[in-house]
Amino acid sequence: MFVERKLAMQITNISEVKANLSYLIKMIQETNESIIIGKAGEPVAVLSAFKKNSLPRKLGGSWEGSVKIAADFDKTDKEIIDGFYNSSLFPDQT
Repeated sequence: MFVERKLAMQITNISEVKANLSYLIKMIQETNESIIIGKAGEPVAVLSAFKKNSLPRKLGGSWEGSVKIAADFDKTDKEIIDGFYNSSLFPDQT
């Protein structure tokens, strides 16, 4: 059976985590400490409390306000449009 102990910085093997997952989650919620999960004594994963970001997500990210889009950005040159509709797929190679 899982022995109560300080959770942080100790490696808990996978079978112990499987057998005691509900208990470990409860302990993480109460202590806000993480559990290191190991295989063959080597750390492979960390089980920790979910931290909800208290700041709302900023649309546009870090570039917001830094990039200006021209009013005519979606206008296309007539020569380019003509190339799409009137050129051959494989032009003659001479």
